[in-house]
Amino acid sequence: MFTGIIEEIGTVRRIVRRGQTLILTIEAQTVTEDVRLGDSIAVNGVCLTVVAYDRTSVSMDVMPETFRNTNLAELAAGSRVNLERAMAAGGRFGGHIVQGHVDCVGVVAAREAEENAVVFTIRPRDPAVNRWIIPRGSVALDGISLTVVRCDGDAFQVSIIPHTLRNTVLQDKANGSTVNIEADLIGKYVAHFLERQGALRSPEADGRRRGGVTLEFLAEHGFA
Repeated sequence: MFTGIIEEIGTVRRIVRRGQTLILTIEAQTVTEDVRLGDSIAVNGVCLTVVAYDRTSVSMDVMPETFRNTNLAELAAGSRVNLERAMAAGGRFGGHIVQGHVDCVGVVAAREAEENAVVFTIRPRDPAVNRWIIPRGSVALDGISLTVVRCDGDAFQVSIIPHTLRNTVLQDKANGSTVNIEADLIGKYVAHFLERQGALRSPEADGRRRGGVTLEFLAEHGFA
């Protein structure tokens, strides 16, 4: 479990590619301070397991499922990545609940300055993810906990303060760049529950019977 507060930017030292698998070796300073084999580290918002390390780097395996559904396949030696260690039980919870389980890759459709902020417009490659994105809700982009400021059809916007831009790989993103999107965990669970109960139509339910939220449904589940 992570919070979406990036601890440092690491640099990819080496990549071993075999089919749709990778072994990433990433240079870092902060996340190597107390690292152990088997620890979880989020790399651009993707939860990976440490399989080897030394004082200045960590190595992690990327399996085919992760290769296909994140932007880690785009990395090369020299690429910069956001890094965050798993949340400590006694630490401050500065962001929101981030699992490191990416829902889909998004594309930067626009990057525009607005006084001291930079507004990014993100278009998910899987339009179904938009049902979990709500104004003023939380979203993780490349592992960064951010607030959605606007939703517009098949895209949404986040506004980035200077500190976040300086200390994450968002500073490197231009139009056409990709980001890993993880929607808010609570929203996904609520949507899944309602879809299973027939009270909310999922994108996969086209052609099946439509349900609806009724007083009887709310009463049955303790909401009325």
